[in-house]
Amino acid sequence: MSAQTPEAAARELDQRRLQEAIEGYLAHLSGVRNLSPNTTRAYGQDLRAFLLWTQREGVSPLRVTHRDLRAYLLELTRAGYSTRTIARHLSALRGLYRWMLREGLCDSAAVTALSSPKLARTLPRTMSDADVRRLLETCEGSEPVELRDRAFLELLYATGARISEVAGLSVDDVAFDQGLVSLFGKGSKERVVPVYPVALERVESYLARGRGALARADRPTSTLFLSTRGNPMSADALRTAFERRVAQAGLDPALTPHAMRHTFATELLGGGADLRSVQELLGHESLATTQVYTHLSVERLKEAARSAHPRS
Repeated sequence: MSAQTPEAAARELDQRRLQEAIEGYLAHLSGVRNLSPNTTRAYGQDLRAFLLWTQREGVSPLRVTHRDLRAYLLELTRAGYSTRTIARHLSALRGLYRWMLREGLCDSAAVTALSSPKLARTLPRTMSDADVRRLLETCEGSEPVELRDRAFLELLYATGARISEVAGLSVDDVAFDQGLVSLFGKGSKERVVPVYPVALERVESYLARGRGALARADRPTSTLFLSTRGNPMSADALRTAFERRVAQAGLDPALTPHAMRHTFATELLGGGADLRSVQELLGHESLATTQVYTHLSVERLKEAARSAHPRS
């Protein structure tokens, strides 16, 4: 059996150091940046996938090159991952390597390599007014679950909230007298969003005639949305309720609750809201994240022109 070469030994040492760095970075995300367990878990899965790839391909992760990274992204593409998922992997790696640079665990060359690749940006999926109307009409009845789902969907559309933020709402987070809802986003940051009257009326109807029927006396909770068993509904449970209503409305099954958030932002910009205000309402840390919706608005204008112009 031949002895291990110095290059192979150095590579394995780098891989072990990356493994330790990943655990340290995840602890940083959870403990310092206060990211949710789900978000931290997703980062961990993406970063460990990259570590396994470096081990399988014999890549030294602390001396990663632009060529190495392109090879990794190509593998993700061939595996059938969407552009959005690949972008998430790349974002996780960039965050890790920047943290490692600050901690003195890698040099700037690796961070520079990770800063280079650009991915095609796909525009967010939105819903038309007709789609939203059909979705809301699936829960027009007076049964507790119908009242709950209508209030839930109206709040999604009225606030542009993430599904996790809606799951975290308590009864006291809705200020009916002021027409405001308090949302707690990433890093537990609070933002206050104004809500249109119809949405508030639907929430009031749910509280008056629906929530009490779902609640259980032996399980008191202040959570706004409750399951048929009286338990607080998780983001996954609300997502399932959304998907059920999408199916009932006969809409594209690929629609997700986030499409409501995208629609909210696009409608605001189309109605004349400034980009900074939309950024605050969505709870985006970076204005660049919000700017994608300006492209959506332009695409809508182009489509309107193509449909209406006699020379189109």
